[in-house]
Amino acid sequence: MAYDLTAPSDPSLAPGEARCPGPSTRDIILADADGAPEALTAESYQFLGDEPIPFERYHSKAFFDLEMERLWTRTWQWACREEHIPNVGDYIVYDIGHYSFVVMRADELTIKAFYNSCPHRGMQFCEPGSKGTGKQFIRCPFHGMSWELDGSLREITCRWDFPHLTEDNFSLPEINVDTWGGFVFINMDPEAVPLEEYLGVLPEHFKSWPLEDRYVSIHIEKTLPANWKMAEEAFLEAFHVLATHPQGLQTAGDANAQYDVFGDHVTRFVHTIGYPSPHLQDPPDENELLRLLGGWDLVDPEIGVPQGQTARGIWAENLRTTLGAEFGVDLSDVSTSEMLDSIEYHLFPNMCLFPGISLPMIYRFRPNGSDPDTCIHEILFLTPVKPGEPRPAPAPVYKLGIDDSYTTAPGFSPGLAPVYDQDTGNLRRQRDGAKASGVGAQQLGNYQEVRTRKLHQTVDAYLEKGPLRGPLREPQR
Repeated sequence: MAYDLTAPSDPSLAPGEARCPGPSTRDIILADADGAPEALTAESYQFLGDEPIPFERYHSKAFFDLEMERLWTRTWQWACREEHIPNVGDYIVYDIGHYSFVVMRADELTIKAFYNSCPHRGMQFCEPGSKGTGKQFIRCPFHGMSWELDGSLREITCRWDFPHLTEDNFSLPEINVDTWGGFVFINMDPEAVPLEEYLGVLPEHFKSWPLEDRYVSIHIEKTLPANWKMAEEAFLEAFHVLATHPQGLQTAGDANAQYDVFGDHVTRFVHTIGYPSPHLQDPPDENELLRLLGGWDLVDPEIGVPQGQTARGIWAENLRTTLGAEFGVDLSDVSTSEMLDSIEYHLFPNMCLFPGISLPMIYRFRPNGSDPDTCIHEILFLTPVKPGEPRPAPAPVYKLGIDDSYTTAPGFSPGLAPVYDQDTGNLRRQRDGAKASGVGAQQLGNYQEVRTRKLHQTVDAYLEKGPLRGPLREPQR
């Protein structure tokens, strides 16, 4: 059935109430009738206003510096996976803007994070972005002063010349560390709310999707030609599929995607795969859908999709079998939506999590040093660990330059790589167009772009708090 998506909204609707004509994402998932988790059919939209958002928030160095001072110093950010530092003495360096931290396995049960800066003369202990194994202690390469893995003072070179330094005033300053879902999070704010509170609905929703039972099978890092927010926002909505990914319209429900706001730090979209776009005037039938998905050989060609079944359901069952065998896990109880759909949670400020099976991505967006016009985008694929087998070592990071294609990354899906090239190919022109704008601000859709608006509102909430004050204090335990 074709829908008229060009018609104006019903004037009787309140702002934010208008929806794409046709079945909603919730309708489609419930029609699968195979027990999708309740979290997937829950709806939590909020109308957050319709004011324009100034473009200077993306390119202003003053705004960028304010974010570095008031936002990144107060928010929980994932620094690594636990499998990146599995053994005592293993470490990885997490860099965010001009801040740098050594995240270290201090003992079998404890992870610590220290400023990557010697309290003597400021020398970095480790190269930014580096990692290592088997450290017995932390030693400054400049003058040789050293600390135990828990940050306590070990040795002061020529100690006779430093009578004013003691264990109490010369241990390594550390910051908050906590873990969830196999990820290690850090927070610089000594008064930070506990991570569990910050995560909001994520622990409850992800009970069905334990990310701690997965491992990093692909890790790609690419420099992008846009501010970290602009790059991140390119992945927060399906509105752009019509123009940016037209090849996906036959099998992706874009305009009827669902958008949810779960408090200040968590938002979500769910858009269906194996269901045609409402934009299509001549949408494919179930037989053509199955052909487009690549599953025509799964049915009798004389019969096609049997009555009472859908292409979406048949393709999901195929993936349960093939991916289950590939991963060595039982996927028989995994719903069609979890197998197929693009389900993305955003954890403020810079993490996107896809809990599905066929799209098991994690994104991270970070400022690129002190440059507001570029950022670092990371894509991790989290593959289930085979039951009873040891966790594989995490994949090494494969780095792409600003002009490199995702298609050159080894092991990356040949179907997904061009899609990422389409997404990131927009960014340079969007960045430069925002600077050249004659109106100076962007106008957002009330529903499809609510996650972008919520991102900016939460940014503002942190910027209004003022700078951190007071001496360094003991982090929360």
